[in-house]
Amino acid sequence: MRPLRGDPARWLLGPLLVGSALLSGCAPTAGPAGPSAAPSAAPSAASASPAAGVSVLVDAALPRLPLARFLPGATGWPDRLADGRAAGEVTADPAPEVDHGIALGGVGSDLFPADAPDEYWMVTDRGPNGQVKLEGPNRRTFPVPQFDPLILRVRAQAGAPLTILQVIPVTTTDGGPVSGLPNDAARDEPPYDWTGNTELPVNPSGLDTEGLVRTPNGEFWLAEEYSPSLLHVSATGTVLGRLVPQGLTLAGAGYPVTDSLPAVFADRQGNRGFESLALVPDGTTLYTAVQSPLADPDAKTGKTSRAARVLAVDTATGRPTAEYVYPLEDVAGFDPGAQGDQSQMKVSAMAWSGDQLVVDERTDAVTKLYLVRLSGATNILGGELDDPAHTPSLEQGTPAGVIVLAKSPLLDVTAAVPSAPTKIEGVAVRDPSTVVLANDNDFGMRDGADAFDASGHQNDTGVPSRLLVLHLPPH
Repeated sequence: MRPLRGDPARWLLGPLLVGSALLSGCAPTAGPAGPSAAPSAAPSAASASPAAGVSVLVDAALPRLPLARFLPGATGWPDRLADGRAAGEVTADPAPEVDHGIALGGVGSDLFPADAPDEYWMVTDRGPNGQVKLEGPNRRTFPVPQFDPLILRVRAQAGAPLTILQVIPVTTTDGGPVSGLPNDAARDEPPYDWTGNTELPVNPSGLDTEGLVRTPNGEFWLAEEYSPSLLHVSATGTVLGRLVPQGLTLAGAGYPVTDSLPAVFADRQGNRGFESLALVPDGTTLYTAVQSPLADPDAKTGKTSRAARVLAVDTATGRPTAEYVYPLEDVAGFDPGAQGDQSQMKVSAMAWSGDQLVVDERTDAVTKLYLVRLSGATNILGGELDDPAHTPSLEQGTPAGVIVLAKSPLLDVTAAVPSAPTKIEGVAVRDPSTVVLANDNDFGMRDGADAFDASGHQNDTGVPSRLLVLHLPPH
């Protein structure tokens, strides 16, 4: 999946299927529970110790860098941040009253191989945020509301910290920051300051960026959670267009918005929009998935359903070309620590692999990778299951005539690499025996009243942003 030079993920597929015995002892998985589920067949995997032969070649952590150095208005923003030394050498916080002592984080929301063998593109999410309980529902706090999502190019080498080589802020058509603030207080969560007492203004340009790919011509596509939406972004970070569900308007957005995606995707659960993104090698088709099943017809259904949706989109037209049903695992067997809470299951990353997808399925504690075959699955795009008013919805039960995507276990990351961080949200394939992972450390944020001390300085969780390079030996 190296930009401009083909797709190493395609080369990786054969060796991993042959060598799946060292990766997982699981059998092919079935579709969502219920009498109407009808999954198609998936390749089988031999049983063996899941950790056999997997080694960590690189485990690089991002050093603590004051967030104030990466904010709009900082000296040289955005041009001088292209110099990794300028961004990373100075560790003193120039404005603790602005960033509350928060360090740059969230960079593992996704990653994609860069041209050099030890370099990667990464992306942050919407920035530091948390939840605090005052009165009524929890309030979503944004302690640094001026934060602007960033695309970064980094170097990861054994025995060295993760080095920032380039920083590209995501900007509006006129070059201003998009911000990470919600678009609509009613549809999203209303934003508050770090105390939870002062409500902040929303921003129709705001983005909760998650998935990332780089095209053969050096541009980017991003997946984000608010709408949910897909964004076409120039090589310098300008949003060229945002694709949202039909019927959704973002009046006042600082870039072109097109409502080309199926309307039913507007029923995404809160904070569970698009978090994954894959691109075929020729750059013509994107694949993304909702992080969790849609809240269709209601939130309770979404939290218990196992039917997530995968969408294929033509990059030239911005129009969807296919839609499939992805069968999430039963959380009871996937992560016993989740105590049967199916809502904890998420699709957090994707990579393209020949005619298949590599999918990162996880809870906060457990991460597993699956190979997902597109051929044979039912394309539900434009049918009755895309009608938000159709009853029963897909999320209430997969119809008997719908064949869900076939999936087979690839790598139980948590079992194979006990030292791996939780919340793995970035997955990339480097070459026939190398898989790369990254975590989202949430900018060191924690929820609740103890997120900050009395002076407003962050009580950091101490969880670093890490990038791991794994070697998977052949069979």
